Amino acid sequence: MPQSKSSRPTQRDIAELAGVSITTVSHVVNGTRAVAEDTKAAVLRAIETTGYTGDAIARSLVTGGTRSIGMAISLVANPYFATLMQAIEREASAHGYTVLLADTHDAADTERDTVRALRSRRVDGLLITPAPGDGPVIGELVSLDVPTVLIDRLATRTDVDQVGSENIQATSALTAHLATLGHRRIGMISGVPGLSTSEERVLGYRLGLGRSGLTWSSDLVACGNSSREGGALALSTLLALPEPPTALVVGNDSMMVGVLHEARRRGLRIGRDLPVVVYDDVEWADLVDPPLTTMAQPIEEIGRQAVRLLLARINDPARKAETVRLAPTLRHRESCGCPPVHSLQ
Repeated sequence: MPQSKSSRPTQRDIAELAGVSITTVSHVVNGTRAVAEDTKAAVLRAIETTGYTGDAIARSLVTGGTRSIGMAISLVANPYFATLMQAIEREASAHGYTVLLADTHDAADTERDTVRALRSRRVDGLLITPAPGDGPVIGELVSLDVPTVLIDRLATRTDVDQVGSENIQATSALTAHLATLGHRRIGMISGVPGLSTSEERVLGYRLGLGRSGLTWSSDLVACGNSSREGGALALSTLLALPEPPTALVVGNDSMMVGVLHEARRRGLRIGRDLPVVVYDDVEWADLVDPPLTTMAQPIEEIGRQAVRLLLARINDPARKAETVRLAPTLRHRESCGCPPVHSLQ
């Protein structure tokens, strides 16, 4: 049906084009009643033809929801988050939801402001990658019964839904692998202090040392602040020790970039002069020389589970809070100093 540039398609326009009633169009748009598949298809074709979007706020007053979810995430913290965001958008779209994205800059104050801004848009629920020190923000959401799911950085609290990777056993396995190659001074570059992921990976490193009969030394752990620059500086700190480590566990891929640059600047060959393993797996991990031995997080599944947990909470606010930890996969390549083998679960 032709529309002037200034006019906005209405449900009446959709109904006329599809040859159905306005009530039927409303049921298709709002999902309030089952509609025959051929009728639904006709309505959807009419919506596509006219570009009808409806009025989400007005619709929310009737249905109690906007079919949208808010996502508060740090867009610069880690390349991993960009992939996670895409997985979440795909899963949300499959369930008929749109995602409103807000950047927290990994700061608790900014996270508080972005969360409140998203709530003002009447989102049905929130997905959050918690910033350091954001406990009051999460507490506020829980006290207000706002459907919320924490992603990646899981809290010790049990009153909110959460989904992320298992960190402790995975990092222990990376550390123990280096020990099996004969290394006795294994260093670690850790992430931002105060983040649960950073603390869990350091704990996993210590566990791996203990399981391998090696002694923990705080001198062998340098904070890389989850950044490229921090990773380079941390490597310099460790190499300046009277007895530097002979192998390294790196806490995430952002810091690994810094390690690679600093090693190259010093003329060190990764895998030969300095065996390295890293928690996280990026697209280029098998393209660098040597390819990186990594612990790959199940990013797609984390995104799917996060959306499903949130929709379950929206549909059943009284359900018991759930924490889901998903096992990462070892990608055994050559940066650890040995030939590659098949990936292990």
